Amino acid sequence: MTDTTITNPTPDAASQPTPLDLTPQEREANLDLDQLKQLVGLVEYDESKDPFPVTGWDAIVFVVGNATQAAQYYQSTWGMELVGYSGPEHGNRDHKAFVLKSGSIRFVLKGAVSPDSPLIAHHTKHGDGVVDISLEVPDVDKCIAQAKAAGARVVQEPETVSDEFGSVRIAAIATYGETRHTLVQRTVDGQTYSGPYLPGYVARTSGFTKREGAPKRLFQALDHIVGNVELGKMDEWVTFYNRVMGFVNMAEFVGDDIATDYSALMSKVVANGNHRVKFPLNEPAIAKKRSQIDEYLDFYQGPGAQHLAVATNDILGTVDWLRQEGVEFLDTPDAYYDDPEMRARIGVVRVPIEELKSRKILVDRDEDGYLLQIFTKPLGDRPTVFFEIIERHGSLGFGKGNFKALFESIEREQDARGNL
Repeated sequence: MTDTTITNPTPDAASQPTPLDLTPQEREANLDLDQLKQLVGLVEYDESKDPFPVTGWDAIVFVVGNATQAAQYYQSTWGMELVGYSGPEHGNRDHKAFVLKSGSIRFVLKGAVSPDSPLIAHHTKHGDGVVDISLEVPDVDKCIAQAKAAGARVVQEPETVSDEFGSVRIAAIATYGETRHTLVQRTVDGQTYSGPYLPGYVARTSGFTKREGAPKRLFQALDHIVGNVELGKMDEWVTFYNRVMGFVNMAEFVGDDIATDYSALMSKVVANGNHRVKFPLNEPAIAKKRSQIDEYLDFYQGPGAQHLAVATNDILGTVDWLRQEGVEFLDTPDAYYDDPEMRARIGVVRVPIEELKSRKILVDRDEDGYLLQIFTKPLGDRPTVFFEIIERHGSLGFGKGNFKALFESIEREQDARGNL
């Protein structure tokens, strides 16, 4: 296995990195740059030389079987706040869409209302899952021009949509499977859009009341989204993000350390210039039995987003609360924590290993620092989409030292489902 970190080239004297700034969503969440550097590993870069500058995440759009119930679940269990809505009451006859926020993360949950909605066919094929990883950009037209020149498929040409809160310019390009990137420019003609999400949505609050003692929020930012693609397609999509969107190669995982005795996969990570947006891309590898990627591709019926990593500055409190709310996490054997070699490699972290052991939280260290992480079981009926909870302390990695323990845990779940 290799684990290669590639950073942006060192700028010359005439081209210094653009100072990092907060996005509007981050400002609304009362985050600061020091927090974000720890939470998601931001770096400075020269945006002026980027042919496809990406500010950060705009929204993660899910298609679900019942958006009304899913919105309640993400509020009551995951502590998100309902802020916007689109539905038949406001002229949207096709579907209901609920906009939820936690820190700088925005989820949009869509569920079909009309029997003729295309969302029905999508959900029938894929089940609950991510259909759109929307990205905020400073200049939609510049990005689309670059995408076309690089051979990307544009699925929505640039257009300006407006309402009483201002204007937003949007377009979209296709990526792996039926996933797309909608590009959202929120400042048009010097005015920043002030509505709850996009034109066509209205502000919406919930009657749901958090239980006494509930934290303000369980996670603050989105760290990365993992995409699963078919065997032989990983390098093709890595090249797509390099060529079309100017993303840099951040890490590569191949070989024995990303395999168990039974299953294997390969992974490469691409990131935008400031590293707000990170995409590990996985493909299955030939092994004795079927990997987690094979299982995902079977049940999602093609490539798609496998898991979302949400960043917190208190993983212990977050995990304790989520378990209390009924969220199930992958198990880790006690032997993982009792291994003297692991303990020596990890060294001192902010909480005793015994505290991590009692919660089954994984820990990994690299040359930059360490991270704490844990993975949920699949959130829906199909063994497809799940979440990762991550707390970074300097580390810019993805838990390389935990891969074997994690994959063995996933294999035990696959075996129980009869899919190994």
